[in-house]
Order: sequence, then C-alpha cells, then structure tokens
Amino acid sequence: MDDEELATRDYSRLRKSMHRDGSIYRGMDHYPWKEDYRIADRGETRLEATTMSDPTPDCLFHKDGYCWTHYPTGMLQFFSLRVVKLPADAPGSVVELYGYVAARDNLDPLLNYVVNISRDDPVIVEKGSLIAMSGPRRGIEMLDSSLLEYDVRIKNGVHEEDDLQLLDGASMFQFWDASARPFTLRMPTDSGAIDMIVACINCAVEATVEVFILEVQSSFNLSLICLNGGFIEEMILFDGATAESRGLKRSVVAVASHSYLDLKFNLGALPSSSNQHCCSFKAEIHGHVTQNIKTEFALISLKVTWSTLPFG
Repeated sequence: MDDEELATRDYSRLRKSMHRDGSIYRGMDHYPWKEDYRIADRGETRLEATTMSDPTPDCLFHKDGYCWTHYPTGMLQFFSLRVVKLPADAPGSVVELYGYVAARDNLDPLLNYVVNISRDDPVIVEKGSLIAMSGPRRGIEMLDSSLLEYDVRIKNGVHEEDDLQLLDGASMFQFWDASARPFTLRMPTDSGAIDMIVACINCAVEATVEVFILEVQSSFNLSLICLNGGFIEEMILFDGATAESRGLKRSVVAVASHSYLDLKFNLGALPSSSNQHCCSFKAEIHGHVTQNIKTEFALISLKVTWSTLPFG
C-alpha cells in the first residue's frame, strides 16, 4: 500500500512544548500534561519488554490455552518514519540527521524511544528516506492517551547552535482520535516534515523478536521485514550486510490478539538478488517460541517472546 492510500492526520503541537527555546520545561503548574507525563524527567522508561512472558500462579487458563488473568490491551504501533520534506535552507539534498522521537504513556511516563540518534553519530538521509527505528524498548500503552515527544535536527557545521530544526515539540495522541488501521501521522513543523505510519491496536499483545546469525558460510545482505496482524504495512526490522555470527537488534512489536506475526527474511550475496524465507507465529499471552532457518549463507535462529503489558 502506498503512503498516499493511507489516511493522513495532522497533529497540532502542544503550546509551550519546544525544546530549543526551553519552553517545554517551564510553566509546569499551568500545563497539566507536563506534570502528568513527567516532562522534566529525561530518563528512559524503566520497564522492560517480556515482563509478563511467564505465567504467574494466579493465571486462569481456558481449555484452548488462553489466559483469563492477563489480557491484551490497547497499544500504539509505529510502522515507519520517513523524511518527506527538507528545510529550504538545508545544506544540500543529502543531510546528516539526529535527534529523537519518543512516547510517554500512562504505564510509565518516562521516555520510550522509537528513534534516538546522537549528534556524534548522525544518519545520512535525503527526501523520501526512511529513518531506521531503534525502538521502542517495550510496548507503548494506548488505553486513553499517550504523549509523543520529538526533537529532530539537521547537523549543519561544528556547533550545535548552527543546526537546523526539523521537528520540535510534543503532541497528545488520543485513543479516540486514532485508528485500528495504519495511517500517516504528519507531525507539525515550521520547515521540513516527517511522516510516521502508526496504528492504535485496540486489543494487542507484545511480541519481542530476537534474531541470531549463526554458522556463517559467507558474507550476505539481509533484510528482515515484519507483517503484523494482517496489516498490509510492513515494518523493516533490519536491513544491512553481515559477515559474521552475531545477534541483531531486538525488536518489540504490538500484535493484535488472535492474529499472527509474520516475518520475511530476504538474503542475497548482492543487494539486487535475494532468496526469501518466511515464518509465522500465532499471537499468545505468555511464553516463547524458537525456530531455526537453514540457508546457504548461514543458520538463522529466531526467538519470539509473548507478553502482555504489566497491569494490563
């Protein structure tokens, strides 16, 4: 599905939520959302994924294995972030991008980074480029509302004060304004623009995907694509070359209850050629499942751990 086929929603920036002028840290008494989401606390969420992956003594299981004690909940899922417009005064058509996009939810309002790129190690992007997602660290709760906080800049020389602002501020994301289907979230900006494809899944569980590359025969290119709960929109969990045994970045995905998590592995000696391997996992409340995929390039070991969000 092309981005143009998705519904596009513009979200306004909350007043006094800018980082560059420091207004987001002022007026705590006048803007309740700053207190509610602990804006002054710059720490990362303390909750980990897979918190409820093991059954507990109070679990009540139906005959089909479904747990009645721990249940799915509303979760926010990011599918992709794409640079759709660069500032007119950008230093060129290809720029160095850094900064962060993070969610703050009612489960734990500390920062749960979706993207977090340091100025010392920016990513190279151009108009139309996807921004690789580093997170979230754990599932993003979406029962009532969540706060999206962002500060994304373009590196423009030696000194940070010379950098160009792409996104800056915070927006409130309301459950009743959301959609169970993926849609394009257009973030407010004064110059450039980043589009985020997101969905609010009403009844979701948390899947933590871990991939290990073992017994490497030769170097190869690998792309790992996730299809979530029947949605057409894809998530790219990994895209790059590998030449040695290693573990890939752990990925946390919200999956609709009673649906499936589908993973596609595209492997090839060259970026232009690839063989595809697919696997599918039914969403569960607790537990984990492992699977090995033998290819001509390497043995791939895959683990998916299922969990509900704590207190969900």
